[in-house]
Amino acid sequence: MSVCVKRLFSVLLMTVVCITAVAKKGVGDYIPKDYVWTSQSQNSSGSMPCGGHDIGMNVWVEQGDVLLYIAQSGWFDENNSLLKAGRWRLHFDNKPFEGNDFRQTLRLDEGCVYIKGGGTEVRIWADVFQPMVFVTVASKQGGRAVLSYESWRYQDRPLTKAECQQCSYKWVLPADCTTFADSIRAKDSFLEVAHVNREKTVFDFTVDREHLNNIKKDLYNPLGGRRMRVVMNAPGFSLASTSNGQYASTDYRAWNYVTNKRNCEISISLDNGERMADANQPSVNRQPLSSSVSKKRSSIWWHNYWQRSWIQTDGTHAEAARIVRNYELFRYMLGCNAYGLWPTKFNGGLFTFDPVYVDEKSPFTPDYRKWGGGTMTAQNQRLVYWPMLKSGDTDMMVAQFDTYLRLLPTATARTRCYWGHEGASFTEQLENFGLPNPAEYGKHPEGSDLGVERNAWLEYEWDTALEFCMMMMQAGMVEKYEPLIEQCLRFFDEHYQYMARKSGAKALDGDGKLVIYPGSGCETYKMAYNPSNTIAALKAVLKELTSRRKERGSKDTNERDILKMATRIPDIPLRVIAGDTCIAPAIVWARIQNVETPQLYAVFPWRIYGLGREHLDIARNTYWKDPHALEMRSSKGWKQDNIWAACLGLTEEARRLTVEKLSDGPYRFPAFWDAGFDWAPDCNRGGSGMIGLQEMLLQETSDGKLLLFPAWPKEWKVRFRLYGSDGRMVEGEN
Repeated sequence: MSVCVKRLFSVLLMTVVCITAVAKKGVGDYIPKDYVWTSQSQNSSGSMPCGGHDIGMNVWVEQGDVLLYIAQSGWFDENNSLLKAGRWRLHFDNKPFEGNDFRQTLRLDEGCVYIKGGGTEVRIWADVFQPMVFVTVASKQGGRAVLSYESWRYQDRPLTKAECQQCSYKWVLPADCTTFADSIRAKDSFLEVAHVNREKTVFDFTVDREHLNNIKKDLYNPLGGRRMRVVMNAPGFSLASTSNGQYASTDYRAWNYVTNKRNCEISISLDNGERMADANQPSVNRQPLSSSVSKKRSSIWWHNYWQRSWIQTDGTHAEAARIVRNYELFRYMLGCNAYGLWPTKFNGGLFTFDPVYVDEKSPFTPDYRKWGGGTMTAQNQRLVYWPMLKSGDTDMMVAQFDTYLRLLPTATARTRCYWGHEGASFTEQLENFGLPNPAEYGKHPEGSDLGVERNAWLEYEWDTALEFCMMMMQAGMVEKYEPLIEQCLRFFDEHYQYMARKSGAKALDGDGKLVIYPGSGCETYKMAYNPSNTIAALKAVLKELTSRRKERGSKDTNERDILKMATRIPDIPLRVIAGDTCIAPAIVWARIQNVETPQLYAVFPWRIYGLGREHLDIARNTYWKDPHALEMRSSKGWKQDNIWAACLGLTEEARRLTVEKLSDGPYRFPAFWDAGFDWAPDCNRGGSGMIGLQEMLLQETSDGKLLLFPAWPKEWKVRFRLYGSDGRMVEGEN
């Protein structure tokens, strides 16, 4: 076994490739393998991902036609559905892809898709530095080609109650809930599509439903009047006709352009209606961009992306090779939203396809996904972003972090409105405008607490924002996000003293600690008293914040308040099972609502127990003996058992569960996992699989010492480059 450790500053981890001085490929660079198909696909569920900047495409060839869906993060309509920009189709009269020489290749090192056959090559990619898609065609045979833009939003489409799962209304939809038609303008070789939101949206509905009209002017509203736009330029093509058709379960109208040129180039520019200045966005000249410049600079970015980190097996063991390949393919999918202003969605990301191929009972448009478009379920989102620390992709975490930062004024205004104290109240299922989902918010009888979601799963679950606070600090971004972190902590300190005073004479218990009641052990242990996951979160975040401030010699006036707050956090509750001490979900709880295991959150993400830490036996006892932990064990969807097994050094368990987690999905592209608890492709399954694999290879003790291969099967030969705390780049080989 060998190891090489280098220390990098976090700012270097966030550095993007300079356009004027790009690094060249070097001898010994890591080159990921191409992913290749040699036959066409049956439908959109057999598509291949492609993307960059904040664009995701599904690319496939069906009955000789090249098809692609294009999605951009932030395309939120009035109802908060996450719309696709549309579907494009390339048809060739000479049918070049019908022969035996057909190849469709995802070239990871360039971030593009090549489609070849019959003397024709189509190359598809997205520019990394601005939201543009390029399609180039080179044909030796010539002949007529037809380029079609296919829109299902050519007309208004009323939404059914079942279909409203794609938006924020869910089951409380108004009678006239509609996905409104786009404005489509086509002429010569040009196409412009625009979707302009009405001023009154689901934001207004939510504010009224949640009794916040008196502070409405202080709340963030990203929906009203939002204008999304796509512009296509196809020199050499000319508009020939329109036609109607049906794909999967959805009718559409097509605008058809024709050419007889052998070589042609199509460019598609997207605008999600929101441009925010951000220091972490790459600064480039946004003048009209040629395909040659885009191809070069985007290829270099992707090459350097794979140099940040990698995991490589020798191919001897098929299980190891498969899960490492799927880890890499999913990391590619995450890289397609590297510079989005909005985070990668857990329920399909930018790569959803026709929903009837996920669930035959969902014959809806390609805009559909279950669990909403602008709704962020934080327990799921966090699993998409935790692995980016060890993979060195901290620049890609900014979209998620900035989402919380944008919502901070709303979260503090909401707290003051409902309870009259300070702190940021971020609920578990959060809209992109910072309020609870209006359907999940529930009905509130007279006299009930209007700040609480009246929902059996979500009530009193406030602590998921703390995981993102910890990520912010571990990514080396404390100063930027410190006000957010402080307000998240302050909420718990002030709110539970407020709640205690409402119920009795004292704000703290007999030991001077907070009484966290009613609390919630994730969505599972409800009406909980001192849930262990919340206590572990508060302890870990306060400790990290104090340590980071000490490192930089902070003299902040809030320092005393932070230190005092730390003294008020109660101990993690324990219980005895079959004679052995285990972590308890809480001191007591009223019911079990879901299938999570929050008693093991003290292992991950909070790392209070684990390898190289105190009381490893208590955590292992919990894993092996807690009856609920055993009953709920699974590798499905967002389940974390593979991560906990790795963090506890349980090699065989970690191997078994990670192999299940990162096995091929049911669709043609292996990192398109089934819907699980959510929707396909399941990105929280991919993220939790990545985390578990990373933890099998690299961990740290409580004092920062590296643990290499702590849960890695000895017979699996592997080389890796990953990152430890404070930007330590670690290379290892067994």
